Amino acid sequence: QLQLVESGGGLVQPGGSLRLSCAASGFALDKKAIGWFRQAPGQEREGVSCVGVPDVHQWYADSVKGRFTNSRDNAQKSVYLQMNSLQPEDTAVYYCNYRSSWGQGTQVTVSS
Repeated sequence: QLQLVESGGGLVQPGGSLRLSCAASGFALDKKAIGWFRQAPGQEREGVSCVGVPDVHQWYADSVKGRFTNSRDNAQKSVYLQMNSLQPEDTAVYYCNYRSSWGQGTQVTVSS
Protein backbone atom coordinates (compact mmCIF):
# COMPACT_ATOMS: atom_id res chain seq x y z
CA GLN A 1 0.00 0.00 0.00
CA LEU A 2 2.79 2.41 0.86
CA GLN A 3 4.54 3.77 -2.19
CA LEU A 4 7.13 6.48 -2.79
CA VAL A 5 8.23 7.64 -6.23
CA GLU A 6 11.23 9.93 -6.72
CA SER A 7 11.79 12.14 -9.74
CA GLY A 8 13.73 15.21 -10.80
CA GLY A 9 17.23 13.82 -11.04
CA GLY A 10 19.50 14.39 -13.99
CA LEU A 11 22.84 15.69 -15.19
CA VAL A 12 23.94 19.12 -14.03
CA GLN A 13 27.20 21.07 -14.09
CA PRO A 14 28.98 22.03 -10.86
CA GLY A 15 27.28 25.03 -9.30
CA GLY A 16 23.94 24.14 -10.84
CA SER A 17 20.62 23.30 -9.20
CA LEU A 18 18.04 20.53 -9.23
CA ARG A 19 14.76 19.96 -7.41
CA LEU A 20 13.91 16.41 -6.45
CA SER A 21 10.33 15.31 -5.87
CA CYS A 22 8.97 12.42 -3.82
CA ALA A 23 5.33 11.53 -4.44
CA ALA A 24 3.64 9.54 -1.68
CA SER A 25 0.63 7.24 -1.85
CA GLY A 26 -1.04 4.79 0.50
CA PHE A 27 -0.69 6.97 3.58
CA ALA A 28 -1.39 10.47 4.78
CA LEU A 29 1.59 12.72 4.16
CA ASP A 30 0.41 15.35 6.63
CA LYS A 31 2.38 15.40 9.89
CA LYS A 32 4.72 12.68 8.64
CA ALA A 33 8.48 13.01 8.46
CA ILE A 34 10.06 11.89 5.19
CA GLY A 35 13.76 11.17 4.88
CA TRP A 36 16.06 11.75 1.92
CA PHE A 37 19.04 9.43 1.51
CA ARG A 38 21.71 9.06 -1.14
CA GLN A 39 24.14 6.36 -2.18
CA ALA A 40 27.17 6.81 -4.41
CA PRO A 41 28.72 3.85 -6.25
CA GLY A 42 30.72 1.70 -3.84
CA GLN A 43 29.68 3.83 -0.87
CA GLU A 44 27.34 3.38 2.06
CA ARG A 45 23.89 4.92 1.95
CA GLU A 46 23.82 8.14 3.94
CA GLY A 47 21.10 10.38 5.28
CA VAL A 48 20.73 13.72 3.51
CA SER A 49 17.77 15.40 5.15
CA CYS A 50 14.55 14.84 7.06
CA VAL A 51 11.45 16.64 5.85
CA GLY A 52 9.34 17.44 8.89
CA VAL A 53 6.14 19.41 9.15
CA PRO A 54 6.71 23.14 8.68
CA ASP A 55 8.15 24.89 11.74
CA VAL A 56 8.33 21.60 13.64
CA HIS A 57 11.23 19.53 12.36
CA GLN A 58 13.89 19.88 9.69
CA TRP A 59 17.26 18.13 9.59
CA TYR A 60 20.15 18.36 7.16
CA ALA A 61 23.45 16.56 6.97
CA ASP A 62 26.41 18.84 7.55
CA SER A 63 27.62 18.19 4.02
CA VAL A 64 24.48 19.74 2.48
CA LYS A 65 23.39 22.29 5.07
CA GLY A 66 23.03 25.73 3.52
CA ARG A 67 22.78 24.29 0.01
CA PHE A 68 19.78 21.93 0.18
CA THR A 69 16.29 22.93 1.34
CA ASN A 70 13.27 20.78 2.23
CA SER A 71 9.70 21.63 1.35
CA ARG A 72 6.37 19.88 0.99
CA ASP A 73 2.97 20.19 -0.63
CA ASN A 74 0.45 18.19 1.36
CA ALA A 75 -2.30 18.73 -1.21
CA GLN A 76 -0.10 17.13 -3.87
CA LYS A 77 1.18 14.54 -1.37
CA SER A 78 4.72 15.36 -2.36
CA VAL A 79 7.92 16.43 -0.67
CA TYR A 80 10.76 18.24 -2.39
CA LEU A 81 14.48 18.68 -2.02
CA GLN A 82 15.85 21.85 -3.60
CA MET A 83 19.55 21.33 -4.26
CA ASN A 84 21.68 24.37 -5.02
CA SER A 85 25.42 24.84 -5.57
CA LEU A 86 25.76 21.20 -6.54
CA GLN A 87 29.23 19.67 -6.53
CA PRO A 88 30.62 16.41 -7.97
CA GLU A 89 30.59 14.97 -4.45
CA ASP A 90 26.78 15.17 -4.55
CA THR A 91 26.64 12.60 -7.36
CA ALA A 92 24.55 9.65 -6.15
CA VAL A 93 21.23 7.89 -6.40
CA TYR A 94 18.79 9.76 -4.18
CA TYR A 95 16.00 7.95 -2.34
CA CYS A 96 13.09 9.08 -0.21
CA ASN A 97 11.97 6.99 2.75
CA TYR A 98 9.08 6.62 5.14
CA ARG A 99 9.36 3.94 7.82
CA SER A 100 10.38 0.79 5.88
CA SER A 101 9.22 2.05 2.47
CA TRP A 102 11.72 3.24 -0.14
CA GLY A 103 11.31 4.71 -3.57
CA GLN A 104 13.12 3.43 -6.64
CA GLY A 105 15.65 6.25 -6.52
CA THR A 106 16.56 9.01 -8.93
CA GLN A 107 20.07 9.54 -10.32
CA VAL A 108 21.81 12.85 -9.73
CA THR A 109 25.05 13.38 -11.65
CA VAL A 110 27.13 16.52 -11.17
CA SER A 111 29.84 16.73 -13.79
CA SER A 112 31.40 19.14 -16.24
